[in-house]
Amino acid sequence: MRNKELSFWLFITPVLLSLSLVVIIPVLTGLFYSFTDWNGLSFDNFIGLAHYRRLLDDDQFMQSLWFTFRFAFVSIIVLNILGLGLALLVTSKLKSRNILRTVFFMPNLIGGLILGFVWQFIFIRVFANLGSVIGVEALQGWLSTPETGFWGLIILTVWQQAGYIMIIYIAYLQGIPKELIESANIDGATPFQKFRYIIFPLIAPGFTVSMFLTLSNSFKIYDQNLSLTGGGPYNSTQMVAMNIVDTAFSSNQMAYGQAKAVIFFIIVAAFSLSQVYFSKRREVDL
Repeated sequence: MRNKELSFWLFITPVLLSLSLVVIIPVLTGLFYSFTDWNGLSFDNFIGLAHYRRLLDDDQFMQSLWFTFRFAFVSIIVLNILGLGLALLVTSKLKSRNILRTVFFMPNLIGGLILGFVWQFIFIRVFANLGSVIGVEALQGWLSTPETGFWGLIILTVWQQAGYIMIIYIAYLQGIPKELIESANIDGATPFQKFRYIIFPLIAPGFTVSMFLTLSNSFKIYDQNLSLTGGGPYNSTQMVAMNIVDTAFSSNQMAYGQAKAVIFFIIVAAFSLSQVYFSKRREVDL
């Protein structure tokens, strides 16, 4: 018994050590620095909650937070609907389903910075030329307004991540017993009835996983935001991650940026854990 306990701790010690060095210690250190006047190298005074009180009057941070909430809400819905739709498509009897899986997943392999610059060219040059040819003014001047910048980020994110979410749903769809589908076909169930009463309840765990990933990723996006809009125009499309980086490194307010990061961490953790809790309860109901 003792040998088993010893081997157990020997196996998990590297994991615990890595987790402590990469996550726990940096989080606790950052939390401590947020209560000081840290400048990135050292600190002279312990100033308590001064940075957190300052956040309440920081209009740019609140605007970035609201923009991030809007972006996360829309992207989560679109990503999960599109990802599930693509998964249903490539698990059907199409002859080209294997090729389609590769095509749909490929954008996820490209870095966010590169994708941002590629889509920036598409939105600014291609859309503008297309709009001038067909006479549609709405296609011209993309990324020059907060609304077009918002939808530009949505399009980029969905195009990049939909294939990854598709893979998750494929794994759960392929785990559905074929006997259930065959029985439903014999009973004359419509495609909607099969999806509503058989497929969706059985892939509910996949829905929980996908919701968690899309929620956390949508909140933490930085490189796409940097390369596509740069937060412009006038910081109207700046997300929280970019606001934190700009505060810490561009404005050289390390401690204040760390306080923002702490608040952001709490918000993302609260939303993510709440989503998992309610999704798990929903799985039981289904």
